[in-house]
Amino acid sequence: MNDISIAPSPKPSPKPTLRTPTTLDPAISLSGVNLSLGYAAARVHILKDIELNIGRGEAIGLVGPSGSGKTTLLMVLAGLERADTGSITVAGSDLRRLDEDALARFRGRNVGIVFQSFHLIPTMTALENVAVPLELAGAADAAARAQAELAKVGLAERLHHYPAQLSGGEQQRVALARALAPNPAILVADEPTGNLDETTGRSVIKLLFAGHVERGTTLILVTHDTALAKRCGRIVRLRSGRIEGEERGTA
Repeated sequence: MNDISIAPSPKPSPKPTLRTPTTLDPAISLSGVNLSLGYAAARVHILKDIELNIGRGEAIGLVGPSGSGKTTLLMVLAGLERADTGSITVAGSDLRRLDEDALARFRGRNVGIVFQSFHLIPTMTALENVAVPLELAGAADAAARAQAELAKVGLAERLHHYPAQLSGGEQQRVALARALAPNPAILVADEPTGNLDETTGRSVIKLLFAGHVERGTTLILVTHDTALAKRCGRIVRLRSGRIEGEERGTA
């Protein structure tokens, strides 16, 4: 009888290791970021050795006591404030290598910003306010897109009203529509409900998170409201200019 040799069965290939979006594909990466403001004896060290990675499509709640550096950190990653040291990469761009004109173009393409105080142009209608970033980006259909964005936030009947003719909640919805109109990769919001009553604030937050989810934007939300921060996927806590810790949200 001939001997029959049986080859050993091949070992199964190992399963690929899955990485989180923060590790695999960061939208924002900050390393060794320091920033001081003021002059001479009045100079204050605001941000201290910030290390932070945020994945594409993440929602981050940035919390901490007043004066902890939340808004300053937001301004740094939005390209509105220059750090003294460190590396800052946002949406694939090294912000420290960009001059002021290049930073303005970068923000127009990549960053939508919602401020506590709305910052609408008082001499422009709601439609014109929302169309501005689209026109600056060279969009041929700026007015039509602005009208569609205002309809999404429930202001289809208020297109031709000026900011002074709108309530606080309506003004913030115009500001949100303006921030989302260019379909930015990054959406930052600095205490967006700070000047609104509780009911109006809830409606604005609902629209903010809807815009984030529907478009897949990366959201960074500065807030004093812990319950609101927990709606994000991750909470980053600042204290005295340093990242004190992180925790998971409920999203």
